[in-house]
Order: sequence, then C-alpha cells, then structure tokens
Amino acid sequence: MSNHTKPSLLALQWAAYPHSHSNRKNLILHLATVPVFMAGTVTIATSPLTGAAAAIAGLVAMALAMAVQGFGHRQEATSPPPFRSKREALLRILAEQWITFPRFVATGGLGSKRRARQ
Repeated sequence: MSNHTKPSLLALQWAAYPHSHSNRKNLILHLATVPVFMAGTVTIATSPLTGAAAAIAGLVAMALAMAVQGFGHRQEATSPPPFRSKREALLRILAEQWITFPRFVATGGLGSKRRARQ
C-alpha cells in the first residue's frame, strides 16, 4: 500500500474485528442484537409509508441493540477504537451491523473463536 492510499473503513474494521470480537458473551449478544438493529433500520426506512410510530419503534430497537452491544464490547480484552466524530460513529455502526458482523459470521468467524477456545 502506498503512502497515498488510505485503507477503507471496511478494511480497517475487518482487520480489527477478530481482536475486539472474541469474547463468547459479546458474540452471543451480537448474534441476538444485530438482527434487531437491522429490523430497526428497515422500520425507519419504511416509516414514510408506515408512520411516525414505526420510526420511533425503529429508533428504539436500534438504540437498545447498541446499548446491549456496548455492554458486550466492555467484556472484551481489546476495545474497538473510539469514534472520532459523529459521522464516523454512524458510518462504523452501520458498517458493523450490515456488513462486518454478517461477514464475520458468514466466513466462519464464530466457529474459529469456538475452536480457538477448545
């Protein structure tokens, strides 16, 4: 990589992901809450058709998922890097929920964590 090429958000997140997602409790919490976050996102996106109550329900679902995941992250020996701005926080959260965690699961990240503990 040249000095002029900045790694993408997804590349940086993917490289750090196994280090900050190795605790069994954190992984179980993510398995339970990532779908809740996704449902909340879809509910907000469709709220112009379904109404303001749907938007509020979507926000509540997303906030609860983030709170539970925050608890899970505190169980880890290595924390994810802190957010540098509100924009970065939004982008990293959306990337983790919609791309990085599903990719981690799909590529066997959960299984490799289980095998590493045995």
